[in-house]
Amino acid sequence: MKKNTFYVRILAGLSFLALLAGCMSTTPEYDKRFGDAVRQSRLQMTINPNAGSNPDAVLGMDGTSAREALVNYQNTFKTPTPVTSVMGIGGSGGGNK
Repeated sequence: MKKNTFYVRILAGLSFLALLAGCMSTTPEYDKRFGDAVRQSRLQMTINPNAGSNPDAVLGMDGTSAREALVNYQNTFKTPTPVTSVMGIGGSGGGNK
């Protein structure tokens, strides 16, 4: 009988240690690298990181062209472009009957 209680105690102790290991916090490891992937992606997509300090931001575009581009952009929300069918995929109408 003593042999069985010894094994039960060992098994109980190992089970307790396994459960205790599940309570270990790994949050500090994750927190110190939180957001690194987003920051790296944003830096890779930025063409000119110093663009905000450029005093001549609209070099190469005159006022008339800039105004027309803005008006055209704003009008796309008033009257969206119609859906066109490309080779019969998507859109409405234009199908063979």
